[in-house]
Amino acid sequence: MSILTVTLVEDDTPIREEFARMVGEDVGLKLLDAVGSCAEARRSFSFAQPDVALIDLGLPDGDGTELIADLARRSRHTSILVVTIFGDEAHVVRALQAGAHGYLLKDTPTAEFGRAIRAVSEGAAPLSPQVARYLLRSFAAPRVDAQRWLVEPLTPREKDVLMAVSQGLSVPETARRLDVAPSTVAAHIKSIYGKLAVHSRVEAVNQARARGLI
Repeated sequence: MSILTVTLVEDDTPIREEFARMVGEDVGLKLLDAVGSCAEARRSFSFAQPDVALIDLGLPDGDGTELIADLARRSRHTSILVVTIFGDEAHVVRALQAGAHGYLLKDTPTAEFGRAIRAVSEGAAPLSPQVARYLLRSFAAPRVDAQRWLVEPLTPREKDVLMAVSQGLSVPETARRLDVAPSTVAAHIKSIYGKLAVHSRVEAVNQARARGLI
């Protein structure tokens, strides 16, 4: 029986230790590393790339989705399994688009994780039932309004700001175009980030274009 190497990326220490214990007790798995941040994960992956990486999305020093994208570009060998509390549509879509091969919520029974690690390494796509139901609904729908991808729809003014951002305008330039205060533009940008579940202008523009918002 071949042994699968596993790296854990989870900032919650008790959860990370529980996953590490689960992996350690499975004779078919070998724990390569267990880290709690994006920076630690990148250092770990630069030294050794595991067969399977379990990655949380809510990390203290960055977005786990960006880490997934980095790892997916770096290593086609590694299968990526998201393990997170975020089951909303925006997080699911972004993680899968970034390169995740499976998506499990943290309320998944511990015993299921061992099976999911093996499944994802064999080319399967393990999904929590809630995530699977969402994906099935999205594929079954004949048309999906782009605004339904958001927890809240963008306001007309937020769309104006997003369009300006997509054209490379700075906050002061956008404020002058829209005849509002720079602080108002900054507040709109913050709101847009929250609705699109992104952390940068580039991500916001890419997500908006992918969803047909601009």
